[in-house]
Amino acid sequence: MAKESFDKEIQFLRMLVLASGAYSRQQFAERLGISVHTFDKTLRRLKEIVNAVSLQLPEEQGHEFDRALRFNYYDSADPMLLFLYRAKSVKESESYRFSMIITALQTQALTAMELMDVCARDLPSDFPFPDEKTIRSDLKYLEEVGVIRREEGGRPYRYTIHNGLIADLKDDELTTLYDFVDVMANTQVPSVQGYLLRDSLKKALRQRGVLPERMDPFLYKYHYYSRILDEAHLGMLLQAIHNRRKVSFLYFSPKTSKRYASQNTNPLFERQSAGKQETVLPLQVVYDHQYGRWYLLGYTPRLGIKKFRMEGLTQIEEQEAVPEEDFAHRLAQLEDKTRYSWLVDTGNPVLVKARFYHPEGARTNFVKERVLLQGQWGRIVEEDAESFTYEIWVNGTTEIKPWLRSFGSSCEVLEPRWLRKEFIAEWKEIQAYYESV
Repeated sequence: MAKESFDKEIQFLRMLVLASGAYSRQQFAERLGISVHTFDKTLRRLKEIVNAVSLQLPEEQGHEFDRALRFNYYDSADPMLLFLYRAKSVKESESYRFSMIITALQTQALTAMELMDVCARDLPSDFPFPDEKTIRSDLKYLEEVGVIRREEGGRPYRYTIHNGLIADLKDDELTTLYDFVDVMANTQVPSVQGYLLRDSLKKALRQRGVLPERMDPFLYKYHYYSRILDEAHLGMLLQAIHNRRKVSFLYFSPKTSKRYASQNTNPLFERQSAGKQETVLPLQVVYDHQYGRWYLLGYTPRLGIKKFRMEGLTQIEEQEAVPEEDFAHRLAQLEDKTRYSWLVDTGNPVLVKARFYHPEGARTNFVKERVLLQGQWGRIVEEDAESFTYEIWVNGTTEIKPWLRSFGSSCEVLEPRWLRKEFIAEWKEIQAYYESV
């Protein structure tokens, strides 16, 4: 994973794809909360990243970057926005050092001092010469992300490339592993690390001369961009939960007009941000598979148990740790608050009753099977030859409404009465769209 945050690039790409080129440069910059100059600079950086990771861009020169994105999205089954992770948002000098260290360790195990000599010999003259502390920091980072490993033995420690998984497998075994990783990365969450592993395995197979058609037995097309982009926050948040640490971030709710705000270092250009600075004790991370959204659930002294859409989180930083008993107490509060949550709703519990109609002439009762599969803790309380009645306690109706609506005419909401009236109004509105012209 990248060493540095790339909040701006994440929000930039999300808006670029969702807006599909509908905004002008000025409108785009205003919506994002940056200047037109920063917009142009970010666009140039993303173009450089795309070229660096060798994506299949259109042959015609001069295409706008959003056109390139749309071209690749419809042309490829790979998740287009994954190139941001492949770019590994690191400084240019770090990128050079990492490349040299990895290349040097491909053939033999070396110590930190020997790697410092390699950098001193091969680094371009305009790059700063790294000291021993910098090299050891680089080695620690590469070891943490699994690129290299430290050999057994005493000091001075020797490091070597960590590619035993690929090197020790036969072609058929490597192909089977690639197929497994491909399926899991496309069907499970989180999946960014799986995609990166899949790409590494694909390169290894190509180096062995394995036919490309043997590597693509399955094709997937996942349409939720936020799921891929928001996984950039997962590592830090899960680590903070594991270490019982608070986090601070600038939050942009879905209702705000802006989606990002740069960190102002010049007081002359300081401006009010549309986001809110929050300090939260993170307790859980939840994924909504229906809409492809990630949520952070945590505790704040001001608001108590609170949920945040992860697409609105920027400038995340770890804060102080809390005692284990405090964390356990807040987690128990969260579990009590979300006891009847269909997903993450923390509203007041309400009893929902609905009648589901059996499908006529079908070999299997797929309506009932789906209700039993997806109905969570709800239960069937009555049933006859034509229908069955289902009831469930849920925190509010916002999250269960799309599920009930998805059954169409096979579902009739009975209680509460105000929810039934809402459904009647919605279906009448839909019916009006199909009146004769």
